[in-house]
Amino acid sequence: MTQTFHEPSPTPALMLLGERRDPLSERGVDCPGALPSASDPDLVERARAAKEALGDRVFILGHHYQRDEVIQFADVTGDSFKLARDAAARPEAEFIVFCGVHFMAESADILTTDDQAVVLPDMAAGCSMADMANINQVDDAWAQLEEAGVASRTVPVTYMNSTAAIKAFCGEHGGVVCTSSNAEVALRWAFDQVGGVEGDGKVLFLPDQHLGRNTAVIQLGMELGDCVVWDPRKPLGGNTPEALEKARMILWKGHCSVHGRFRRSHVDDFRAKVPGINVLVHPECAHEVVTAADYVGSTEYIIKTLDAAEPGSAWVIGTELNLVRRVANAHPDKEVHFLEDTVCFCSTMNRIDLPHLVWALESLVAGEVPNRIVVDDETQRLARIALDRMLALPALHPAKD
Repeated sequence: MTQTFHEPSPTPALMLLGERRDPLSERGVDCPGALPSASDPDLVERARAAKEALGDRVFILGHHYQRDEVIQFADVTGDSFKLARDAAARPEAEFIVFCGVHFMAESADILTTDDQAVVLPDMAAGCSMADMANINQVDDAWAQLEEAGVASRTVPVTYMNSTAAIKAFCGEHGGVVCTSSNAEVALRWAFDQVGGVEGDGKVLFLPDQHLGRNTAVIQLGMELGDCVVWDPRKPLGGNTPEALEKARMILWKGHCSVHGRFRRSHVDDFRAKVPGINVLVHPECAHEVVTAADYVGSTEYIIKTLDAAEPGSAWVIGTELNLVRRVANAHPDKEVHFLEDTVCFCSTMNRIDLPHLVWALESLVAGEVPNRIVVDDETQRLARIALDRMLALPALHPAKD
C-alpha cells in the first residue's frame, strides 16, 4: 500500500424523510445523515433578495463543512485559510459574511482592512478544538517550559484552527501558523530555528495533537516516542522534566470532535466489505486511522482527489459529513462511502443555518452590522507576524508531492 500525505458545485440539500429522494441512497452509497429541509422557500427568496440588494458591498464565504442551504449563497467556498485569503483579496467588499466558525472569522478580520466588517451569522458557532487551548493555559505552559529549561529550544507552532490570541502567542515567541496542507513545511521551518530536525530542539504544537503527531512521524520521520502530550490540567502537562528534555514534539492535548470519532476498525470493516476500496482521511484523525489509510490530506485535497479519481473507483472518506455528502453527490460515477456508521456533522459549524444567514444579510441591508468580529490591534499585530511567517514558507521549503 502506498500512502500519500500532502495537499495538492454545491448541490441541493439531500433528504431521507417522507417521500423525498436521496440520490446517494438510490445509488447504494453508504453515506448516512441527511438533514431535514430547513430551506423554507420564503427564506431562500429573502436571502437572494438581500444579497442582491447588497450587491458588491457583501462577500459571502462558505466553509466546506457548511450545509448546502448555506453554501448555495456563498461567493466562494474553501477551507479556513483559503477563505480568509479570499476575503483579503476583496478589499472593495464592505461586509465579509463568514459562514464558518469563530476562529475563521478572526483570521479574516486580521487579514482584511479596517474598513471591512467581518460578520459571523451566529456567535455560538465556535470550534471545540480551538477552545481546548486558551491563552491563559498556553501562557502558563510556556512559563513551566521556561522553568524546566527547555523553552529556549522550543518553537511554538499553531494550527490555523486556533484563536487569534494563540496565533499572537506564536508570533510573539518566534513561532508560526500552519494549515493541514503545509504542516510539514511549517514544522521543518520551526526545527530549523533550533538546530534542525536532527538536532535537540523542540516544537510546542497547538492545539491538535493528531495533526502534530501525524506530521512529525509520517512526514518528518520521527518516532512516536519523540512525542509527548501536554495536558494543561496537570503540572508540566503530566510529564516529567526528563520526558520533556527528551521530547522533540510537545503536543497540546486537543483534538477535533468530528475526526476523533473515526477508528482503525472502521477502516478494517470497509476494506473487508469493499475489496479494493481507497481510504481517504483528514490528518486530524488519530494516528492509527491515518497509518491505515491510503491517502491523507486537507479538505481541499480530499475534494481534488475525488475530482481526479477514476470513474467506477470506490472510496471511503473520513471527514465531516456535509463535505462527504457533497463530494459523493458531485461524483455519481464513483462509489463514495462515509467512514463511520453514524452521523458525524460538525455541530458548531452547523449552527450557521439559513435563518441566521438571512438575519445577518437583512440586518446589513437595514444599515445594521450584526455580530461583527473584531480582533484588537495588538493581537492582530502579533498574529499577523505568525501568519506572515507561514505565507513566506513555500519560498523557503517548497512543498513535496
